[in-house]
Amino acid sequence: MALLEASNLHKTFHLGNDNRVEALRGVDVTIEAGEMVAIMGPSGSGKSTLMHVLGLLHRPDVGNGPASRLEIDGRDVTRLSDGARTRIRARELGFVFQSYNLVPTLTAAENVALAAGYAGNGGTKGRAAALEALDLVGLSDRARHRPNELSGGEQQRVAIARALVNQPRLVLGDEPTGNLDSAKTADVLALLRRFNHERGQTFVIVTHDPEVGAACDRIIRMRDGLVVGPELSLAA
Repeated sequence: MALLEASNLHKTFHLGNDNRVEALRGVDVTIEAGEMVAIMGPSGSGKSTLMHVLGLLHRPDVGNGPASRLEIDGRDVTRLSDGARTRIRARELGFVFQSYNLVPTLTAAENVALAAGYAGNGGTKGRAAALEALDLVGLSDRARHRPNELSGGEQQRVAIARALVNQPRLVLGDEPTGNLDSAKTADVLALLRRFNHERGQTFVIVTHDPEVGAACDRIIRMRDGLVVGPELSLAA
């Protein structure tokens, strides 16, 4: 069953007078529930823009030409209000970024609890959920440490815990292993695959790394704002 379906996605960025970039030029994509999918392509191919549109961080273009359409779990989310989009992101989606995006003044537990609070689970409930999420990624003993007291791999695991704390069905990653060495990359991939298998969570990962693509069920390849062909990987 499709968890995410998109058709004819267009996204144009207007950078000034007579200067615009067509980042997406009519993308169709379907993500099945329980898949772990990589989006790959050269720099400027539109892969990060696609992830941001699928994750409701950017709106697709509407108006000119055939309409863009985006559905999550059967719901048309293309034209939702900003408030509704924010609620879906907070409660139903998880995000992992290359730069971790942790608040430097907060502990690991506080960073994770922040995401729980955005979803309406503040206070004691949110703190308990944060500690549980950190335990799931093997960092319960680092809960009181701030980001500058953690290694890069540990910071990314905190970011993964933050993405998972609300138990989203869909987790989106933008180069989540981009700042990690090969050993830490393998650790993070094993962690994501574990949650994919054990909890049935769906992962969509933007990456340049062939190792990440090979760990996924399927690769969606992009070039010049278009999907140029899916490719099955050798992942088990």
